Amino acid sequence: MTVGLIPGSFDPFHNGHLEVVERAALIFDEIVVAAIRNPQKSASLFELEERQEMIADSTKHIPNVRIVAIATLLVNVARDVNATAIVKGLRAVSDFESELQMAQMNRSLSGVETLFIPTSSNHSFIASRLLREVARYGGDVSHFVPAPVAVRLQEKFRGAQ
Repeated sequence: MTVGLIPGSFDPFHNGHLEVVERAALIFDEIVVAAIRNPQKSASLFELEERQEMIADSTKHIPNVRIVAIATLLVNVARDVNATAIVKGLRAVSDFESELQMAQMNRSLSGVETLFIPTSSNHSFIASRLLREVARYGGDVSHFVPAPVAVRLQEKFRGAQ
């Protein structure tokens, strides 16, 4: 059985993330989406459990998806879920530079390969950081995120403007 592991902070999970999950689900027997609190990023908007719930709600139409949380090195999670490959979405060439370094480190540590899936042009500009900022100031991001995420964002920022 082939298993693709898709890691990310997913804060919030958006349509670019969903596209990568949907496309990877056609390649692998199982997709494991692993949410992490990334210490290199600013404080999270949503708690890890909330992000897992949003991912599960957003991917329930994909039967071969499983959601987990990461509290260790990615290569340890890859081993624990028997990942055939780590799957990463790429929006732009600038993403490739940092992702390539991580892929090389992960392969050196564990032998697990990384598969890069470029997002379509209609999702290439979407970034969770930008969505948080727009939503925080009352902007409508509903066409950039799955419906369950749009609801959570509205609830989070209701009355904050």
